[in-house]
Amino acid sequence: MQRKELAIELRNKTGKGISRQLRLQGKVPGVVYGKGFEPVTVTTTAKELSAAISGEGGHNNLITLKGGLDGTVVIVTDLTRDPIKGTPKHVDFHKISLTDKIHVTVKINVVGTSKGVKDGGLLDLPMHEVKIECLPTQIPEHIDVDVAELTIGHSIHISELVLPTGVKVLENPKASVVSVLGRAKEETAAEAAAE
Repeated sequence: MQRKELAIELRNKTGKGISRQLRLQGKVPGVVYGKGFEPVTVTTTAKELSAAISGEGGHNNLITLKGGLDGTVVIVTDLTRDPIKGTPKHVDFHKISLTDKIHVTVKINVVGTSKGVKDGGLLDLPMHEVKIECLPTQIPEHIDVDVAELTIGHSIHISELVLPTGVKVLENPKASVVSVLGRAKEETAAEAAAE
């Protein structure tokens, strides 16, 4: 998982009016909270926040705060964006301990071209991401699913995922992650010939 740094400023004033003024200055209001930790209101810049959550890890990047709460490690748990401009409006940071397991969501990354797709099937990905439990330092950027041997009418389930060391998936083991739908070209051709 990527490690990033983020400059923040502590703030005492809160409220919609203050938040609006901060956004007009290109700043993003936020809150840092965590287990046994009194929530603290903070401010950062939209540019620095975007850099901190850039890359494949995104919200799961481990961010070390500086300029306030120095050395505190957080991850982004919620980011509200302007629906039109897409700019960050508010961010929630969760203070974490590198020695305590946490729950995060990571993306599924399909690897290879399945035999079923080569035979005319359609790849179906009902799960684009999965919830996992692990230490913050073990958060994978994504979980690879090799579909090369997957044929038409078959699926790969949660229980069949190859997971990095220390990672546990918190989903139904029987849930389908990826499958190939459709019929093989040979079957279609045979039916057409029979007609």
